[in-house]
Amino acid sequence: MISLRNFLCFSRGIAFAVAVCLCAAASAVAQTDALPSWNDTASKQAIVSFVEKVTRSGSADFVPEAERIAVFDNDGTLWVEHPIYTQLAFALDRVKVLAPEHPEWKDTQPFKAVLEGDMKALAASGEKGLVELIMTTHAGMTTSDFQKVVTDWFASARDPKFKRPYTELVYQPMIELLAYLRANGFKTFIVSGGGIELMRPWAEEVYGIPPEQVIGSSIKPEFRMQDDMPTLFRLPEVNFIDDKAGKPVGINQHIGRRPIAAFGNSDGDLQMLQWTTMAGGPARLGVLIHHTDAEREYAYDRDTEVGRLDKALDAASIAGWTVVDMKADWKQVFKD
Repeated sequence: MISLRNFLCFSRGIAFAVAVCLCAAASAVAQTDALPSWNDTASKQAIVSFVEKVTRSGSADFVPEAERIAVFDNDGTLWVEHPIYTQLAFALDRVKVLAPEHPEWKDTQPFKAVLEGDMKALAASGEKGLVELIMTTHAGMTTSDFQKVVTDWFASARDPKFKRPYTELVYQPMIELLAYLRANGFKTFIVSGGGIELMRPWAEEVYGIPPEQVIGSSIKPEFRMQDDMPTLFRLPEVNFIDDKAGKPVGINQHIGRRPIAAFGNSDGDLQMLQWTTMAGGPARLGVLIHHTDAEREYAYDRDTEVGRLDKALDAASIAGWTVVDMKADWKQVFKD
């Protein structure tokens, strides 16, 4: 007959064993969640369901690994874009650095506006003024010299609101999503309206996306022999604008395959999502990141000049795209 003491010891042992099993089970579940920074909402379920369908052998929606192409906008989709695009912040800082060599800028727009911090006057210069800023601050040097300028700037520049390097203001849920897709045989590309040479120096370290898988706007390069060395010199001429209708063109030129998944956040990504999802065939995925979190980041959509989400938001409901609500769908926003 078992004694009361032995029974209590036995009961405690069983309880301990059960607790250990429960903890192990919880740990196993946590380890199998490839998207831990995503809340278990319809958005996450739609993404996971899509990946499972196109990677399940024998499925009607199965896609061979070579054809699993996913494209991502950068500004506002992978990292912060408010209150101004990071590339514009870079250009403004470059004007200030170069100003001592150009005393005429004190009386010449749009440079005068930049030096005086007059954002209203800068905005009034319109697209022409912004293009002039970009051409002046991004050209007139070799590609290797520009890469060093970019690398040095990102090492020292800080976002005015978050006081952190721009390359730290990437969205943790999207970093997990990139890794999740690659683990399932996807090849991931950046397709951005931003400068291709501005993104390539750091994209692999931050996103795990190598330079050859970065597509962006560019200025015209020219081959030159400089000091008996072959170089590519950056001319003050626009080569390609990888935005809006330019994105499908850039995808076709650089990748040569139509993507089966596209991720964006603004009207600048509308045509990319249309090109990706309206092709017929196996399952396809279109996702828009909707900035709804004024506390942890920013809240904006239709009423903004930076990252406006208007026509694409209307199109999402018709096309069946997934709209990710940043506030509701993400447990955290920025990478720790």
